[in-house]
Amino acid sequence: MTVTIDWEADLPDKEAYEALVRRVVEGAVDYEECPYECDVSVLFTDDAGIHEMNRENRGIDAATDVLSFPMIEWDAPADYDRLEEDYDCFHPDTGELLLGDIVISTEHAAAQAKAYGHSLQREVAFLVAHSCLHLLGYDHMEDGERQDMERRQEEILQALGITRDPA
Repeated sequence: MTVTIDWEADLPDKEAYEALVRRVVEGAVDYEECPYECDVSVLFTDDAGIHEMNRENRGIDAATDVLSFPMIEWDAPADYDRLEEDYDCFHPDTGELLLGDIVISTEHAAAQAKAYGHSLQREVAFLVAHSCLHLLGYDHMEDGERQDMERRQEEILQALGITRDPA
């Protein structure tokens, strides 16, 4: 598993956040029973950076907490059956499944952690789990999809022992 983490915005104790991100990505991929080693990139940025990306990529002129950029067009979420036929889904050197990119606003994450009354680590873990599910083909545009994603996110975090304990 390759999880590449880049920093445009700072968080205290970067090593701890990098370990947390890797743990959650691995947990989400394992939860979804992915049969492949995977490649995921994560960028920590600020509100200005994610605002620009949101405007350029989604046409939404506002900052947000997290953006997901899947590399795979899924027929159904976490349906791995057709992937071996699509060599573009795999890194040519490592053979890892190219899931995509995650972008997190550290400013939004900190504000949400405070608003929800839990730690910044829990909020970052939640955003990573949420985004990994998007990379694996899940969405939350309809009510049933939203409920399914929320259940999956919570089950991933619970399996990793990441709770909503107060900050």
